[in-house]
Amino acid sequence: MTRRLGTRILLAATVLVVSACGGSGSSEPTEPTIPADAATIVEASARAMGATTSVRFELRREGAPVFIDEFEKLTLNSAIGEFTVPRSARALLEVGVEGGLTTELGAIALDDEVWLSNPITGNFETLPAGYDIDPSLFFDPKNGWQPLMENLSDVTMVGTEDRDGDSRYHIAATAPAEQVEVITARLVRDQDVAIDFWIQPVTGEVREAQFTAEFDGGEVQWTLLLDDYGAEFDIQPPDEIES
Repeated sequence: MTRRLGTRILLAATVLVVSACGGSGSSEPTEPTIPADAATIVEASARAMGATTSVRFELRREGAPVFIDEFEKLTLNSAIGEFTVPRSARALLEVGVEGGLTTELGAIALDDEVWLSNPITGNFETLPAGYDIDPSLFFDPKNGWQPLMENLSDVTMVGTEDRDGDSRYHIAATAPAEQVEVITARLVRDQDVAIDFWIQPVTGEVREAQFTAEFDGGEVQWTLLLDDYGAEFDIQPPDEIES
């Protein structure tokens, strides 16, 4: 059962769905490819991720519940959103409410301001005390992704694979806890994790990452999808969203 929120959330959902389906409209580059060597791929990826100016992201969770509030009533199921440097983002969050009802929340971040939609009215409010969900933290090029790729250990070239019709380099590695915390917006803390990356073989952009982490004694499976690098996203404060 899913409760639909007010018109503001419906508008946010429409914007994100259009972005998801529209894409850039251009085909991916196919050459020249980065040499199929794990160290070379990771080095190129670190440069590409650090230079990112905007991206569309989708984060999915399976397994143990992960709470986004100190009251442990809201669990994050997924987040679909858009990010632009230096720190602007919007996201549509699917959350579980006390293990039963599923609903959607809108989140917007501009610089140091964060707004979250009220689960009852659908209206945006300044992020209430006790909630820890800043959509701009789901992607941090300079402080998150670039140092993450630079500090990977046990890097292994798994191979070249087809992912939804596109060729990807598949790299397996261990990521340090500090950078994992940054790229997951603090949802994963205090642990190194084994991560599988699928990397665009020409640009070095990470297009998909999968890893398992622990949360309160349970296992959580995370999948992160990244697309529309360099696209223009018009992210505005809530009071500028038409009802």
